[in-house]
Amino acid sequence: MSYDSITYEKDGRLAIITLNRPEKLNALSNELRGEMFHAMKEAEADRDIGVIVLKAAGRAFSAGYDLSPSMQARETSPYVHPRSRMPDTNTTHPAHYDWSRHVLLGNWILWELAKPIVAQVQGYCLAGGTELASFCDFRIVAEDAQIGYPPVRAMGTMDIMWAPWHLPMTKAREFAYVGDAFSGRDMAAMGWATYAVPRDELDAFTERFARRMAHIDNNMLMYSKRAVNRQYEAMGIRNGLMSGTDVEAMSKHRPEAPEFGRISREQGLKAALEWRDAPFRDFRGAYATAPADRPIAGADGKPTAPRSSNSGYE
Repeated sequence: MSYDSITYEKDGRLAIITLNRPEKLNALSNELRGEMFHAMKEAEADRDIGVIVLKAAGRAFSAGYDLSPSMQARETSPYVHPRSRMPDTNTTHPAHYDWSRHVLLGNWILWELAKPIVAQVQGYCLAGGTELASFCDFRIVAEDAQIGYPPVRAMGTMDIMWAPWHLPMTKAREFAYVGDAFSGRDMAAMGWATYAVPRDELDAFTERFARRMAHIDNNMLMYSKRAVNRQYEAMGIRNGLMSGTDVEAMSKHRPEAPEFGRISREQGLKAALEWRDAPFRDFRGAYATAPADRPIAGADGKPTAPRSSNSGYE
């Protein structure tokens, strides 16, 4: 198998899939997502593999979905649909504002995968990165990891409303309303992370955890995963998450919604991201000159003025 945006290796009973765009903080391009889904299915079909470990190269697990037009999947990539240039999730996505439905159906691949998946999370795990990790069976995180969903500050609601299924109600609201990041230690205390460990112990701890599980035969692991999943499905997780994609689409039609896109078109993506995050003074570096408060687009009927930036995440 030949991949460009991930690596795939086997180590005994483990399959190790590594997101491999460290220079972009492993932003989830369509090509990367397509390759990852393909590798997941390869590991599922391999009878020698019992457990899948999903990790990432560099200093971040993932800064979220890749929003840069220049980084779209290549036309020739075998891991994306030739018409939509998006990973195949067994359906088409012709409707307006159907992105959230698309990413939910993609991540259901991980949910339905017969074998357990252990996510290893370090550094930033933001937006789509949190959605990807949340669909894994387990999350081993560095204590100083930063997990958050900043797009809710200006763009739209969470594409996949996983927070109420993993966090206490008041913290689910904080996560989904404000977009601030929680540490890996906090996320373990709230139950999202299975364990939080010091960064320099993350690799070794995750490997021990996965290998311990891999002592169990594949069929038993498969039935255990299926049994747990079906309980959450009986509680309504599928309907809940799908209804969240409808609300996300509606949130993109609010009067203030076009402002982020306008700034991105006129000033560039980094300027739009800084406009979004500057008043919060996080994610995008030092804000020595940032205003204490950013005027809210639409509050007075006038657009806000973006500041330019040479730094930030995609």
